[in-house]
Amino acid sequence: MLTSLLVSPLTEDEIRRSFVNCSKGEARRISLPRGFADLPWSDLDFLGWRDPGAPERGYIVAEHAGRLLGVVLRVPPRVARATTKTLVCSVCLTAHAGSGVSLLTARRVGEAGRRGDSVGAYICDDLACSLYLRGRKKTEASKHQRESLTLEERIARATTNLGGFLDRVLHDTAASA
Repeated sequence: MLTSLLVSPLTEDEIRRSFVNCSKGEARRISLPRGFADLPWSDLDFLGWRDPGAPERGYIVAEHAGRLLGVVLRVPPRVARATTKTLVCSVCLTAHAGSGVSLLTARRVGEAGRRGDSVGAYICDDLACSLYLRGRKKTEASKHQRESLTLEERIARATTNLGGFLDRVLHDTAASA
């Protein structure tokens, strides 16, 4: 079960030790989010960020199954879209027009990951789901979005959705085959 990180800020060392789908050396080289010292920790249900030096990478660190879990994400290259289609994040269900949602993929752990197996989900491109849930960030499309759920219910839904994605990253299909 995924729970909120609302308890306290994370340290750089805790974040680096949490990664499960990369080597320890890769985890040491991860660029932490810009403004790390000033992150709005009390508004974060999980820490998500895009690598400022490598636009094709993103990261999520969350409490999952009683431990801190970090995953490295691959982000597809930006392509010009001639559409005004609205897309919805599979974690927080925030509506975004155009390119605000991307298919982010994570290599599975274990033998499956070493074979190149990965899982993906359509997630807010900036990984700021917690801020969208709380209205700290808005999209043009989400300004017209209305929900009857309370903030706590939306947070629970988002953490459950993210937990499902993390479960798929942790499930080594080679071990169960």
